[in-house]
Amino acid sequence: MRFRSDLIRPIAALIGVMILASSNPSFGQIDDPIAKLQADAVATRKSDWGHWGPNPDTYSSWKTHSNRLIPVYTFGIDLQSVGGENSLYRDAAAIEKLYGYLPEKTLNPQAEYIDQTDVYRLQKQAIESGKKRVILFVFDGMDWDITRAAAIAKLGKVAYHEGRGEGLHFQDYRGAKTDFGYCVTSPHNDGTSVSVDQQTVTNPYGKLRGGYDAELAGAAPWQPITDPDYPIGKGKTIKHAYTDSASSATSLTCGIKTYNAAMNVDSVGREALPIARTLQEQGFAVGVVTSVPISHATPGCAYANNVHRNDYQDLTRDLIGQPSIYHPGGLPGVDVLIGGGWGIDKDKDGAQGKNFVPGNRYIAPDDLAAIDTQNGGKYVVAQRTSGVAGSDVLNKGVQNAKENGQRLFGFFGAQGGHLPFRTADGNYNPVVSFGNPKPAAAEKYSEADLHENVKLSEMAIAAIDVLDSRSDRWWLMVESGDVDWANHSNNIDNSIGAVHSGDDAFEAVVNWIEQNGGWDETALILTADHGHYLNLVRPEALIQTTGK
Repeated sequence: MRFRSDLIRPIAALIGVMILASSNPSFGQIDDPIAKLQADAVATRKSDWGHWGPNPDTYSSWKTHSNRLIPVYTFGIDLQSVGGENSLYRDAAAIEKLYGYLPEKTLNPQAEYIDQTDVYRLQKQAIESGKKRVILFVFDGMDWDITRAAAIAKLGKVAYHEGRGEGLHFQDYRGAKTDFGYCVTSPHNDGTSVSVDQQTVTNPYGKLRGGYDAELAGAAPWQPITDPDYPIGKGKTIKHAYTDSASSATSLTCGIKTYNAAMNVDSVGREALPIARTLQEQGFAVGVVTSVPISHATPGCAYANNVHRNDYQDLTRDLIGQPSIYHPGGLPGVDVLIGGGWGIDKDKDGAQGKNFVPGNRYIAPDDLAAIDTQNGGKYVVAQRTSGVAGSDVLNKGVQNAKENGQRLFGFFGAQGGHLPFRTADGNYNPVVSFGNPKPAAAEKYSEADLHENVKLSEMAIAAIDVLDSRSDRWWLMVESGDVDWANHSNNIDNSIGAVHSGDDAFEAVVNWIEQNGGWDETALILTADHGHYLNLVRPEALIQTTGK
């Protein structure tokens, strides 16, 4: 008998899916339409409704970021000062100043898009115009295509093919001056080497430089990509680096281009000052909220400095005002930090250097003890507690912090350290993801995981309540980080659910603003740090859900 080699991988994948299905009840939830789309695509490795990556013949051919343009929504301010005729991509000198050289095919006299660093400038301009409250909402990994998928699932129809779109709260809200645009996220470079222990950079130009060719990747995010390999740094004629979350978050908070993995340092490792620290020096209260671990790239860049994103404990030390490898004397620390990472312990972690302390991966045990008000520290600590509702734990922490004029540290999470993944049906029942090279089992949550944790919307309002009690001027980052985790897993069900979860948080924040003085003194910018590579071929397939 002759075996056909072209059948081995599909058969092996199908067997793997069958094994997962037998051991994982959530995998069999085929009454949920979008969950079924995901499960079927993983089982067959094909899908007629869409695919991840440049290869349309397989459901997943790329599991990381891309160089796509990503959406920017503003509320209380507009984009006129940085977009359209003011786009820096129309000015060769401005491009060269930004990247340190003039990338090939990046100058575009017709560019309407902005750069990610302009988001930093918009925050500065908002303060200079008299705004007292600035909120930076980051949906990690949410490009225009992911946004559209979530909107279709929410609306139950395909309502748009270009532009701002409709269906999600942040697309539809008109209670304030609002604007929509899209930005380039390409980094200074990819491939820079660093020493975490010495906090130094060894090759400041990396292996591949950044840039953006609109002819290849589109002058708008809904335009066709003419070279499918270009957005992933493998273009046939031109190669430009695509960003990671650390470089892109540094652009959002510091207004510079830097290397992938950099945390608020420039391409040679020099400190860059994030806007939160600038505002803190002016008397603003500052806060950070995330659905993923507290010192991951995006929340870490709200305040900390480090040559590498994986030095989690040191990044947290900056956030909470403890001595760190980059700041031996310590920083003042944020007023509020709420996020994940609870329960994730490690004995060793070489990526964090010689000063890693066994225990929780994201906050060293001694640091947690030191900041606790019960030990004379500055933070009311509200962390996941066995048998107690997460919302009760957080609310109690908020009240104690407000009554005693103290800071707040909230620490939650399930497996992986993130909040439980919400799915497109509004529940918390993930199905199988696209693993490498075989399917990856879906996460399963216990009753305790759901009961003892909180939602992103609750975190955001808790942070605002404490910040507003500490100052009438404040800055807040809110990150829906699980969008990125879902997209790395090529899981459309989790991705849509994560966008909906973040959208609910946006709605909660907007309701608070409307009930507390309105938009005259508030600016909110909602964007993503980078895109992924979802291609919706038959978007109407996603209307089968009823939406939540």
